[in-house]
Amino acid sequence: MGQGTELGRVRGLGSAKEGAHHWWRQRITAGSNLFLLAWFMISLTRLNGFDYDSIHAWVGSAWVAIPLILLVISVCWHARLGLQVLIEDYQENESRVMALVLIEFFLAVIAVTAIFSILRAALAGA
Repeated sequence: MGQGTELGRVRGLGSAKEGAHHWWRQRITAGSNLFLLAWFMISLTRLNGFDYDSIHAWVGSAWVAIPLILLVISVCWHARLGLQVLIEDYQENESRVMALVLIEFFLAVIAVTAIFSILRAALAGA
């Protein structure tokens, strides 16, 4: 049971010991996405109307705002993990670092904007 080839060890091509951790995070966020999206769909179907005032009042409830924020965080984190794997597997040159940074920034902006919007609606209803 060796540690790979001599050349592979020199080049650093062995296990990075990070794959299982990343894999588990993807599975955990996938499970939370499934649970939170099921809640979201059921909660939406139970609304009386889909006009602005109804949705605003619905988001204004703490029982809705908190799971909605958790949904945004979970979906953005899951997207980040999936896109990171996609870029690392298929991007071969140095532009991979720039793509990873852009994805981090893009998803952070989406998450912060969505959370700010939910909090603004929730706190305006209080």
